[in-house]
Amino acid sequence: MSKWLWLAGAALALSGCGSQPERDSAAATLPAGDSLRLTVTEIPAMKAVGAEIATRDQAEVLARIPGILTSLSVTEGDMVQKGQRIGMIVDSRTGYETSAYGAQVAAAEAEAARANADLARIRDLYNNGVYAQARLDQAVAGARAADAQVAAARAQQGASASVAGQGAVIAPASGRVLRADIPAGAPVAPGMSIATVTAGPPVLRLMLPESVAGQVHPGARVTITSDDISNGSRVGQVTQIYPAITGGQVRVDATLPGLTTQFVGRRVSTSVEIGTRMALVVPRSFVTTRYGMDQVQIVSVETRGGGKRLSMVPVQIAPTADPAKVEILSGVSAGDTLFAPRTPAKVTGQ
Repeated sequence: MSKWLWLAGAALALSGCGSQPERDSAAATLPAGDSLRLTVTEIPAMKAVGAEIATRDQAEVLARIPGILTSLSVTEGDMVQKGQRIGMIVDSRTGYETSAYGAQVAAAEAEAARANADLARIRDLYNNGVYAQARLDQAVAGARAADAQVAAARAQQGASASVAGQGAVIAPASGRVLRADIPAGAPVAPGMSIATVTAGPPVLRLMLPESVAGQVHPGARVTITSDDISNGSRVGQVTQIYPAITGGQVRVDATLPGLTTQFVGRRVSTSVEIGTRMALVVPRSFVTTRYGMDQVQIVSVETRGGGKRLSMVPVQIAPTADPAKVEILSGVSAGDTLFAPRTPAKVTGQ
């Protein structure tokens, strides 16, 4: 009986010695890759707002005299130069007034010629002792009055002609025509807007809620988030904050390199920096997207054996100002260790 007990004990001892290497192999090491321990960092706080492509200023082409818009040589989208004539307004009444003033000038010139002729004759008679000094002075005054009447008539004629010249429609600034919707032949009044021309460089105009007006400052980062914008840069900065609040909103202008006035008035989605906040930010390479779900690999240490184990955890991410990094909103917490396997380099043939 004791013999059999001894054999059973020996068998148990041998089996225990053979299981130790198997337990050690279960504590496998991590494959080649990069590890990152999550820490909370300070990042810019971005506010999503709508924006509009605009220009620094807009110049209105206004009618200066009443009349008929006989011609308009520009349409929406045309480029104009400052001082360029783009249309003409004609007032027939101005032409009649100019003709009437011309007749007054002719009458005044005839009266001045008669007065000067009388003055010459009276001066000759005065020199021969026929007329007294008083008669000569009266003739001199009459000639001067006649000359003054000629000058006044000519001034009125020039003023009427200058009013007629104000019928020319002149571009007040160099830029692109945004609106020119009054057809030729339409009557216009003084001060009526005939066209609108862009003035100044293109800007991105944002309307921010007044609750965040004090958190935005010149130089703050502005990012275009619309996917349909391909020309120019997507990142700019705030250049001007207007000090007035209209309808609970504050107007802010931002500049972006490469922004053009090709589509003035176009609405785009943007994000503006309104301060800083704490967040979990990781390189985009640590996040894997499978079947539309974003996941990360977390390194955990086994309680028995001390080996490291990888597990996939779904997370919710959000873009940051840096395209190479993302913010993790949920799924992991500070102190966790993420793992990203190292992609083997591709070897090209000789």
